[in-house]
Amino acid sequence: MEFLSADWLGTPLWFWLAFAGIVLALTAFDLGVLHKEDREMGIGESLKLTAFYITIALAFGAWVWAEKGADLGMKYYTGFFIEKALSIDNVFVISLIFGVFAIPAKYQYRALLWGILAVIVLRGIMIAAGAALVDQAYWVLYIFAAFLIYTGIRMIWASDHTPDISKNPAVRWISTHMRVTPQLHDQHFFVKVPDEKTGKLVTAATPLFLALVVINLADLVFAVDSVPAIFAITTDTFIVYTSNIMAILGLRALYFALAAMVHRFHYLKYALAAVLVFIGAKIFIADFVLGGAKFPPVLSLGITFGLIAAGVFYSLWKTRHDPVSADG
Repeated sequence: MEFLSADWLGTPLWFWLAFAGIVLALTAFDLGVLHKEDREMGIGESLKLTAFYITIALAFGAWVWAEKGADLGMKYYTGFFIEKALSIDNVFVISLIFGVFAIPAKYQYRALLWGILAVIVLRGIMIAAGAALVDQAYWVLYIFAAFLIYTGIRMIWASDHTPDISKNPAVRWISTHMRVTPQLHDQHFFVKVPDEKTGKLVTAATPLFLALVVINLADLVFAVDSVPAIFAITTDTFIVYTSNIMAILGLRALYFALAAMVHRFHYLKYALAAVLVFIGAKIFIADFVLGGAKFPPVLSLGITFGLIAAGVFYSLWKTRHDPVSADG
């Protein structure tokens, strides 16, 4: 059919529909088959499910490689590895959010699932806006690149700090303008409770809903780093979006394993900082040193993967005698 071959954002529509089908199938399988009931996920199951998601993502990358060429295939893998690595910091913040709202592990997966679905939409909006900006004004990439270099340097020198979730503007606004129950009501985001004055049943949010809101706000903050990073690799909207979402889809599975030992990845932040500086610098090198020639995708992927791998292995080696968190 002709309309399936028509371009949408530079890629045939059937590519987008195929990707949407994969996302829907994975979500339905995850929620409808693997997690029909709310329960706590163990580290072993988390790692197996993570391996499954990574396998799907790598296989999708092979399909992109075959259909769109080695150059875009390499850029997809580079974007995927960068987003997957950056998500480790996201895991720490999500773990903190669940702790603040006292969300039991057996309800965390449901909140993460709905959070991921919201992220798919929010990232799509951010990526579409970024693509439109770059299409209209190429120099926006230089702003992205400079921001990445600044962020990387800031990550190296900034001291670790724990954000105060209670002071989050969204939490304070919801608590002021909506009824919020003081306790959880199983896996529900909203429940009916008696009004204190009239006694009539009214709708109230639960702490699980507040946690969901803050998780999505946290992702928007992380997207400020990750979206410019992938645009610095490629401006192909299909590659930008699919590599981002494929990395995020497996985040909820990876969360339960990483949350138990996130303290062991302390030194990874230095590797991530180096990756952001490298990706940002690559834009200036390609345009002002190489005379507009493309930075070799193989070299870009190799340096990115090497930095991340070095950060992971060095962190695990330095903390090899640390115990795994009992919360995992």
